[in-house]
Amino acid sequence: QVQLVESGGGLVQAGGSLRLSCTASGITFTRTVLAWYRQAPGKQRELVAQITTGRITDYVDSVKGRFTISRDNAKNTVYLQMNSLKPEDTAVYYCAAKNSLFTAVHTWGQGTQVTISS
Repeated sequence: QVQLVESGGGLVQAGGSLRLSCTASGITFTRTVLAWYRQAPGKQRELVAQITTGRITDYVDSVKGRFTISRDNAKNTVYLQMNSLKPEDTAVYYCAAKNSLFTAVHTWGQGTQVTISS
């Protein structure tokens, strides 16, 4: 059974930093594209960042230069380092697994709340 478990969410002030982690089980981690999505109240879920098996990364424009996605294949873990946080980054963040960059997500984590205060 495929499972993704997130951790690292919390409450921080604007300008601060957080690092989210997601550990996977039940998948061949080195052959899986990992992604972070977020959903703010009243808004659609959006793709924030993704990383291929070759560690090629892609980011939504609003987080470029502030967020960094990375993966540690030995630990079956993907990270999202978030710096210079803004109130508009407030959302539930979900990790996700896909078979390729342009296919649908097949496994979602439960989500972790990130709240940025001003």
